[in-house]
Parts: sequence; structure tokens; C-alpha cells
Amino acid sequence: MTDASTDLAALLCSRLCHDLLSPVGAFSNGLELLATETDPDMRQNCIELLEQSATISTNKLKFFRLAFGAAGGFGDRVPVEEPKALIESLVRDKGRIEIRWALATANLSKPTVKVLLNFAQIAVDSLVRGGTLDVGAELRDGASEIVIRATGPKIAFDETIGRAIEGSLHEGELSSRTAAAYMINLLAEDAGGGLQYALHDDALVLGAVLPEPEGLIG
Repeated sequence: MTDASTDLAALLCSRLCHDLLSPVGAFSNGLELLATETDPDMRQNCIELLEQSATISTNKLKFFRLAFGAAGGFGDRVPVEEPKALIESLVRDKGRIEIRWALATANLSKPTVKVLLNFAQIAVDSLVRGGTLDVGAELRDGASEIVIRATGPKIAFDETIGRAIEGSLHEGELSSRTAAAYMINLLAEDAGGGLQYALHDDALVLGAVLPEPEGLIG
């Protein structure tokens, strides 16, 4: 493994740990409260906190398994119901975001799923005041095409992430914040495809075209 690959793996691990710290910490706090609390109503509140934290932690681990990991348990292609459910859980944890789907295929390759999930994470993070998330994917002329559009009253988007998406990061800009975008740019290059984005005052549009390996189109 090269130094660059090691650095990328370490940064992705840092991102995962950062995102899991809050729900796991809340779970730990809930256990401590439950161990000392005697009031029935307060104990019920603790149990609800534990259930919520456990659900969020589980959803995040499932998301990262497909977005960053090898996604063991699946073949070469993943049913679209899997990333769809993960994106829905991601939005549910954030709130105030409506999803509109346009998925015109039954399954996608693992690299395409990684791009789709990471695009969704970037788009959801940009909707700091809520809004609408349009998610589209289809197979056309031997390639997967993905478009995700985040529309809302305020779009928060760090353009270093945009440079990571396009493969034009400046020296020193690879960090835990940009690692996921950098990773999917590498995946797209390896597949012979490409990624792009467009930023407007009220919208962020993320697009990808990834040629499918011959014989694996479902």
C-alpha cells in the first residue's frame, strides 16, 4: 500500500470516527443515567435516548459500510433499495429535507453505489436549513449516470470538496473533510468516468458518469 493510500484510509477512518462520536457518546451517557436514575419517567426518557442513539449509530455504520467499505455480502451489483434506504435514514436523522426519487434501474455496481452515497452525504450536509433532495440514477449506453440536486434557502458547500470531486485539490487540502470526495474521484477515474458539480445560490448539483464493466449490467 502506498503512502497516499495509507493517508486516505486514515482520513476516511477519522471521518467515520467523527460522525459516530456523537451518537455513541449519547448512548454512553444514556447508560450512565439509566444506572443511577430511579424515577420511572426519567428512566423511560433514558431508554428512548438509548434507542434513538442505537438506531442512529446502526444507520451510520450501514451507510459507511457501503459508502467507504468493501460491502461484503453483496455481489458485483447492489440492489438500489439498499442505497435508497440508507439515504432515507441519513435524511431522517437530519430532518426538514424532502427526498424525490428518480431511480430508473434495479441495481448498480459497487463503485456507482459509493459515488451515489457520498454525493448524497455531501448534498444533505449542504442543506443546513432544510430543502429538497432530488436523487436520480439510470443506466444509459453502457454507463451509470447519477444526478443529485440539493435545493434550499441556504446552501453550505466548501469548494475544497468541489475541487476534490473534480480531482483538482491544492497541496495540503486533502483532509478528513475532503477525503470522501477525493476517494470517489479516484473510483470514477479508475472506471474511466468522471464527476462534476455546479453550485448556485439556492442549489448544489452533483453529477457522475461511470462506464459499467462489460457483462455486469443488470
